[in-house]
Amino acid sequence: MKAHYSDFHADQFSFASDPLLILENFWSAEERKIFRDAMNSTTWTSLAEMPAVANAFKNCGNWLKSEMASLEGQRFMERVGLSCIAEYMESFPNITGRHINFNYYSYGSGDCLSTHDDTDDAYTYAQGKIPPTRRLALATYFHDEWQPDWGGELILYKKTAGVQGTTQLEVAQCISPSPGSLVIFTVPQFHRVCRVDALAGDHKRLSIAGWFMTGH
Repeated sequence: MKAHYSDFHADQFSFASDPLLILENFWSAEERKIFRDAMNSTTWTSLAEMPAVANAFKNCGNWLKSEMASLEGQRFMERVGLSCIAEYMESFPNITGRHINFNYYSYGSGDCLSTHDDTDDAYTYAQGKIPPTRRLALATYFHDEWQPDWGGELILYKKTAGVQGTTQLEVAQCISPSPGSLVIFTVPQFHRVCRVDALAGDHKRLSIAGWFMTGH
């Protein structure tokens, strides 16, 4: 489903029947500036400084990641805590815990994220941790401007039958990182972030992304 946020009714939407939700103009210009200001004052970690992640996502440039401060994290969750999310998360049996994991991301020219389905969390296992199960993936965008030539699209795939019983991936959705938009989709679902083009210059693709998860 794709809708303008002002026309969206969370209590009438279900991820069980539609695995993708795109809301345009979810964030106002003032809200986006608040988060951009927070990003400007945070400490970033580059992909090269995260060896396990870099090994899982080879040749993906050197994008940046940062944790959210508690105030911005609270502000974020107050806005994205939609009733349709809670309904879907509570639909899974034998839940022992609910978890979230959201971070700031900055993609510049040459940065991308290769195809994955959010179930292979090898870099977390490499740290000796057993991760909770990811149920909903979220990405939302805070840059002030983004042109079509700048790349950085979120591509979602669907599985189709290939030759001799094999399966292959076909593009199901190509989602532009429009300023203020919000994208949520069910896990697992193969997806990638297209490489940011050199035409973007010094412009950064600024986002908050992560997951709603359950423990069992």
